[in-house]
Formats: sequence, C-alpha cells, structure tokens
Amino acid sequence: MEIIHNKYIGTKQKALAINLDPKIYGSFAEIGAGQDVAANFFKAGASSGTIAKTMSAYDMTFSDAIYGVQQVKRYVSEQRLISMLDHEYGLIIERLAEQRGDTSTFFAFSGTFSALNYHKTNEGHGWMGVRFQLEPNGVFHDVVLHVKLLDNDNNLQQQAVGILGVNLMYACFYYHEVPTVFLLSLMDNLSKDSIQIDMIRFEGPQFSKVDNRLMSLYLVKYGFSDAAVFSPQGQNLQPSEVLYKKHIVVIRGRFRPLINVHLDMLNTGVKQFMQEPDVDKENVTVITELTLQALKERNGGENAEIDEKDFLDRVDILSSLGQTVLISNFHEYYKLVAYLSKITKLKLGVVLGYPNLEYIFSEEHYKDLAGGILESFATLFSRNVKLFIYPTQRDGIICNSLRFYPPPHLIDLYRYLIANNKIEDIRHYNENNLNVDTDNVLQLIKQGANGWEEYVPPEVATIIKERQLFGYYHRDNTDKETMNITGEDLEIL
Repeated sequence: MEIIHNKYIGTKQKALAINLDPKIYGSFAEIGAGQDVAANFFKAGASSGTIAKTMSAYDMTFSDAIYGVQQVKRYVSEQRLISMLDHEYGLIIERLAEQRGDTSTFFAFSGTFSALNYHKTNEGHGWMGVRFQLEPNGVFHDVVLHVKLLDNDNNLQQQAVGILGVNLMYACFYYHEVPTVFLLSLMDNLSKDSIQIDMIRFEGPQFSKVDNRLMSLYLVKYGFSDAAVFSPQGQNLQPSEVLYKKHIVVIRGRFRPLINVHLDMLNTGVKQFMQEPDVDKENVTVITELTLQALKERNGGENAEIDEKDFLDRVDILSSLGQTVLISNFHEYYKLVAYLSKITKLKLGVVLGYPNLEYIFSEEHYKDLAGGILESFATLFSRNVKLFIYPTQRDGIICNSLRFYPPPHLIDLYRYLIANNKIEDIRHYNENNLNVDTDNVLQLIKQGANGWEEYVPPEVATIIKERQLFGYYHRDNTDKETMNITGEDLEIL
C-alpha cells in the first residue's frame, strides 16, 4: 500500500489513532518542557490501550539515580536521551514481554528539554527519541532528533514539544516505510517559527537503506533547519554539540570534485588561523561547507532539484580526507557567521578565494537588507571573525587583498577592516594552484584525459576511478590533453 502524507490530520486524531491500535503499547519519560507529549495521548481518549507508564525525573539527583551519572554533566544531551531510551525500553521488555509480547509492538518514548526559563535568559532546545518494535517480539528501531524551540513563551514551547512528540510517534508506526514522508510529517500542525529540527538519525533493520546524510540534507532542503552537520564517518551530528566553545575554521565550496587548490587553501588557511594569538590550537574545529545553492547549480539554478547521488559523491570525497561537513542554506557569508556565532563566542576563521572577496563587497547582494552592505558587515565583521584570502591569478597578475580595489565609496570601510586585522592574505600558498580551476579538471575527468590525477589528492583520484564519479570516463592509450587554464573561476564560491 502506498504511503501518503496526510497533512490535514490533527494532533488529537494522531494520538487517538495510536491509542486505538491494540498492538502499540509502551511508556513515556519526559524531562523538561512539561509532559505535553503524554498529555496529548491522555486527552485524546482510550489512552489505557497505549500507555503503560509515564514519568518525569526533573530533579538531577533522581535522574542520575534512574538513568545513571553522566560523564559530562549535561542533562539535555543525546547521551542522556540514549540512557533514557535504554532504561525505559529495557523495563518494558523485562516487565511486559512475557505477558503480552506476542501481541504487542512495544515502544519507549523519551525526551529531555531545556525550555525557556522564567527570566528568558536561555535558548530552548532538547532531544527526543522513540525506540520501537514494528512487529511483536521483533527487534527495536530508534529515531532520535534534536530540536530548537523558538517561541518566546514557555507554554508555547511546551505545546510545540507535545505536538512534535505526537507527530514523531505517529510517523514511527505509520510512515516508517517512506523516510521523506516521515520527515515532512514531523512539522504537521507546527510552524517553522516555533521549532527547528537540526539533527535526526534513523537506526534499525527497517532503516537499513536510509542514508542519514541524506536526512541531514532534507532537513535543510525542507526548511526544517538552516544547517546540518555530519562527521567524516557519515554520522549525523548536532551542530552545537560539535562546535560549542570551539574555534572554527570554515571553507565553502562546490567541491565537484575537491582538487589540490581546495586542499592547499584549507591547509594554509588553517595553519595561518592557528598562528593567531587569541586562538587555542588544541581547540579548533575545521568545517567544509556545502550550500544548497551550490548543490542546485549543477541542475540549473535556484529552483532546480538536488541530485542526491551527486551530493553523496561530494560528501564521500570530503569524508575520505577526514572532513566534517556542514550543509547550509546560507548563501551570504554574514548569515553563516551569524549562525556560528550563536554556537561559539571564540574566534572564527573563514577561508575564501579572492573572487569571493569581490562578491562580499558587491552591494547588489544586500538589497533585501534595510541597512544594505553596512548591516551585513555589522554581522560579518563585528564579531570575533577574520577572513583569510587565497589569491587568484589574472592575466599574469596575482590578485589578493592588497590589490583589491572596492568601489570608491567603500574604500575607507575596506581600509578600516584591513587596519583592524579583519582581512588577511594567505601566505605560503602553492603558486602552481593559481593556474588551475575546478571546471577544467572536471572536464578532463569526463573526457578520460590522461594526467588529470595530478590535479587532485591521491585519495580523491582513487575514489573517482573506483566509483566512476563525476562522469569519469576511462580510455586506454590516450594522449595527455592540456587544460584551458584561466584561474578566473577558482572553485571556492
């Protein structure tokens, strides 16, 4: 039977449908943000058919006694959530499997939240997850997510958590066969002004074919979050847990494919950033960023669909080099900086090519801002941020920040940024890279031309050949073809 997303079904209807299903049975454990998930099931009616137990260990001592003492004293964390799921699901199986295991699909719902406090001095967020069976006596599956609570009222945040919890429960039992429908249904009866989901992970046999990296992409694509992060091993990560209180160096690109220029930019940029006097070398996280716009460009622009295989190919290459990947919807750099600055107050480094310095100083990109370029610069440069510029060669001239000439009315602003150490040229770069651009390398790969391997890292060349990526065409006994090199379109956007 085809799974169709019924976006018009209400929260009470979803809860009642689960309550009336004689197989679904389990427990709810909620810490923080009230107990609105369980409350929705109680209010829907027939809850005795679904709920074995509800509980809430608000006190930290009680929480530790039940779920164990955490190595890191963070009670609103994925680690605490997993401890809750382990404990509550284990109790369900231990106490009820013999009695009704042949007829029930058991579940344990858990959530740990920090809702808006009385003085409104914190940012609401939390973790939510369900461990559940899809058939009696079956193996369990996990769905875990992290959510930001955006309402400026504690009661509204509690209500949003309650609705999201019902949506998650309903999706686990009725939409699990189609991950995209599963994701879309999580926002039923919710506003994107109320919550953002910035991490989700699917585990278990039913989800064996689900690539969690694509789920990260969908979160951004569907507008559930502005950004998502995953590790070199392909694990979905919650951005704050990776970047909190870290120095961050970020490099943006299309990486189709990643070539030696990118690697040189990254290595030289990171090395130079670590030489900054206010940077702790032992506390630096490096991020490679892909934007939705860069992913769409291949298929025709802003309204184009994203090629999922192409996306995964690029990510696999970045992962092969040990890179942590950020997917974002931040076309402008100031938006990226604003996002990262909410997570960490430590110094940020942005590594970019010279053409992007020109882009940043182009006022046409800030027409939607009331304060224009000055408003964007107030965000981009007012925080502890520094731009590291990788040069470009044009007509035999090396273009860098010292040779950059903004429009006359912005010259004084530019001089101010240079004088205050906000912009700096990357030193000790490989001059051979100035004659290479990614589009030409990509064309050589597609043509199967001999010698293209010298323009990419060895690990990248191996992956491209083995997996036939980026239209790679292999042919024997081909004369080495030369590149039409301009250096103008250095592939860091």
